[in-house]
Order: sequence, then C-alpha cells, then structure tokens
Amino acid sequence: MIKKHNFSAGPCILPQEVFQKSAEAILDFNGSGLSILEISHRSKDFVAVMDEARAIVKRLMNLGDDYEVLYLGGGASLQFAMVPYNLLKVGGTAAYTNTGTWAAGAIKEAKKVGNVDVVGSSKDDNYSFIPKDFTIGSEYDYFHCTSNNTIFGTQMKSFPKVDTLLVCDMSSDIFSRQLDFSKFDLIYAGAQKNMGPAGVTLVVVKKSILGKTGRENMPSYFDYSLHIDKESMYNTPPVFPVYASLLTLQHLEKNGGIAAAESRNEAKANLLYEEIDSNPLFETFCVREDRSVMNVSFKLTDDSKQEEFDAAWKAAGINGLNGHRSLGGYRASIYNALPLESVQVLVDVMKSIK
Repeated sequence: MIKKHNFSAGPCILPQEVFQKSAEAILDFNGSGLSILEISHRSKDFVAVMDEARAIVKRLMNLGDDYEVLYLGGGASLQFAMVPYNLLKVGGTAAYTNTGTWAAGAIKEAKKVGNVDVVGSSKDDNYSFIPKDFTIGSEYDYFHCTSNNTIFGTQMKSFPKVDTLLVCDMSSDIFSRQLDFSKFDLIYAGAQKNMGPAGVTLVVVKKSILGKTGRENMPSYFDYSLHIDKESMYNTPPVFPVYASLLTLQHLEKNGGIAAAESRNEAKANLLYEEIDSNPLFETFCVREDRSVMNVSFKLTDDSKQEEFDAAWKAAGINGLNGHRSLGGYRASIYNALPLESVQVLVDVMKSIK
C-alpha cells in the first residue's frame, strides 16, 4: 500500500507508531488474549491506561493537582453546552469571541443556557482575522475563545488578559505550541486533530471553579464534578480512542514534547506560506498576522488552473486538500504528525503549475 500525504483536517494523520501499536492492541491487548475493543473498562489494564492518559496531559502542560483531566464523549460540540452549564451563573453573563464556524456554534449553545455577549467578531469579514480590540472585565462569569479556526485558517497568537475565568476550545491546535496552560481555567479539545482518533474529547479544568453557578437541575452527564469523581468513568468511556490518544501523547513526549513539536510545525508552516506568498497563482483567505500554523487555507488566483492543480496534487499522492465546503479553495492541515517531507511534496506541486 502506498501511504498518502494526508492533509485532512480531521480525522487526520497520526504517527505511524500509533497505528502500529493500536493495530497490535486490537488483536491482543497487553498479552491478555483479548482485544482493546472488547476488554472491560473496569479491568486493571484499562484503568492503568486511563490513569496514565490523564497524567501525561498534566505533564505535557506542566499543570499541578489543582487541575483535573477528563476524557469524555460527544466531541467538542457537547462542550459548547457543558461549559455554560458548569460556569455560567443563573442570571450571569458570559463573553465570547466569534472567530469562525465552531466559535459561532459555541455561542449558539451558550445562549440556550444563559446570557452571552459577543465581545469581538470577524464574521462580517468572512472570519479573515482574529478580533483583538476588546476588554473582559469581572462582570462576566467567563470568557470563551477558540484558539485556532480550522476552516478559515486563523489562529490566536496570544490570549487576552481577563478579569474572569479563561476558557478555550483548543481542538485544532492543542499540543502544537508552547503555552502557559496555567493561565486557562478550562481547556477542551476534540482528539481528532493532534492527539488521537475521533470519538473522545479532552477536558482540562481547574477544580476550584466548579459548583458555583446555582444550577440545581443540570443534566447529570453535563456535570464536570461528577466526571471528576468517577475518574472519567461515569459511563463506559470510549476505550479505544482513549488508548490511541495515550499512544499519541506518549509519542509526543518521547520526541521532545510540545517544544519540539512547535519547532517542527513552524518549519512546515513557513515552507508552505513562503510558497503561497511567492507564487502569484496562490493566496490565503486571511490576514498575514493571524495565519494558522495548523490549517493553511488558500485559493487559486486563476480559476482556469484548477483542473491542472487538482490533477497534479492527486497524482502526487496528496489526500484531503480540498477546502471546507463553506469556504472553498484548498486547506492543508499540517498537524503534529505530518512530516515536513509531505509539505515539500505539496510545495513542489504548487511550483509545477505554470
């Protein structure tokens, strides 16, 4: 089988070592004679997986025991509702920025729970930049932002100082760059970009912020405290995605951690953006200062070249380059596991179009 250069936005490329170990575990997990797909989530072997999967997150993020790590189902979309249920006080107000499709989804769900102020938005400019001209005071219960926008190719390069809780959806750039994670009170991320297959969502939450909303009738599954008490096993967890996520984070830790990943990611992004900027046939959708290091969304400046370009990148073994249906163009997702060599293949194809 010829391995593709996988630029898919998610589910996406993962390290080959993770595929190999996951495949072995599907056939026989830890020499148990059972598949990882059929073992009990209460078994000694899987409890050890869950414990280490939670512990390695805190090591990579350099967080202490005041934070808890959860692995939950439902994707980041469920977190759009769980966040306000756990943090938005009865009669209170939350602040959000609208920087793309998923940020807009989070706002929509939060408004079903309580009051929301959209303090910054780039919607009217087709989400081509990250709004920055706003302040967040203590009148808000929390401030929610989306660190990276997969569709439009924008990324927050810094985070505002706020006088309330700081909440971030890091689904598409978590573990890709060094941050002071202790500045955040709650982080959530779907796994299917940088840390595993689809089917599990990471939540990192400071324990002291919970239980203060005055909501007495919150659905049980929505309650972070309940999941903390049950150590991510309130119900049957997504066993295989948790295991694959652990393998992915172990691979990251073994290969220099977040700092080394950041260096590799910057090299890939620089290579691709340099070609886009120097080649008159291509341009990005967003402003230069807010360009994402994870998702490079771009388009042809001459539509007559589309057939030639599409045939060329497909012939080169490139997969997943089509842009999101809501934006069009192309999108190269260059997550942690994508090698620099794959980006070079794409750049060579771009150079070949005349």
